Amino acid sequence: MTKKIIIGSRGSKLALLYAQKVKDAIIQNVNLKDEDIEIKSITTKGDQLKDVRLSEFGGKGLFSSNIEKELQDKSIDIAVHALKDLPAIETDGLLTDTFLKRSDPKEILISRDKKKLKELDAKSVVGTSSYRREFQIKKIKPDVNCKLIRGNVDTRIKKLKEGHYDAIILSSAGIKCLKLENEITEIFSTEEIIPSAGQGIIALQCRENDKEIISLLKKINHNETYKRAHAERNILKVLEGDCETAVGAHSIIDGDNIIVEAELFSLDGSKRFYEKKIVKIEKFREIGKEIGQILKNKSNNSYKR
Repeated sequence: MTKKIIIGSRGSKLALLYAQKVKDAIIQNVNLKDEDIEIKSITTKGDQLKDVRLSEFGGKGLFSSNIEKELQDKSIDIAVHALKDLPAIETDGLLTDTFLKRSDPKEILISRDKKKLKELDAKSVVGTSSYRREFQIKKIKPDVNCKLIRGNVDTRIKKLKEGHYDAIILSSAGIKCLKLENEITEIFSTEEIIPSAGQGIIALQCRENDKEIISLLKKINHNETYKRAHAERNILKVLEGDCETAVGAHSIIDGDNIIVEAELFSLDGSKRFYEKKIVKIEKFREIGKEIGQILKNKSNNSYKR
């Protein structure tokens, strides 16, 4: 590289740990030293809007737009995102095509009384910021009340312990990265709760004409995660998925096959549309589009009746 590389990230403790993982991966796989790479913390609109539902103010883009602007302005060279927080449609001039090895995509529950979800009392208050999680929780335990919770992982756990909630739902990947596994009450299988598309994946974005950075990023791309990311993201692209679209999507690679399952909820959560397919791994892009289209058709047909 001819100059110092600047990595841009959200400023939360978890986001900066993700950025450090990226920096470490570059140092390990490319002939660069610690002083050749700098991490720049960027405040996003999503971080500034503390106690509102993001879908009411622009959705997932609130976590990425400020970082993407710095990328477009050449203030940074690589943007680090939690893939699940990145809008499905790529921003013009930017490229998201590199992914670190996926962490655990599962959902977890933390409760004050160490009760599992089905053991919670009726009317217990469960904190989540996602319609998808709310509808999935209600499917398992219909008599709980879901209440909006925002903030980083530490803030959410603090609010739980202060008694504002009886339980909260979070992603396993973030909890593990922060080494807070001892807080976990229950881990849900991906069959019990299908996670958000791309959950547990760190995605790297750069300018689409920055040949030097693209070449560097190829050296740290995790091939299996790359295929799973594109399969799941292509479902969202068809559904135009964002925070207000309650979609779960998950894939696994088994030998020469990729297995993809997804669910879409109606706006009020009363209807659930589900699809699962197994195809040869080289069809990883097409399978996502196909499942997205099937779910879209099922949903549209349901409303026509």
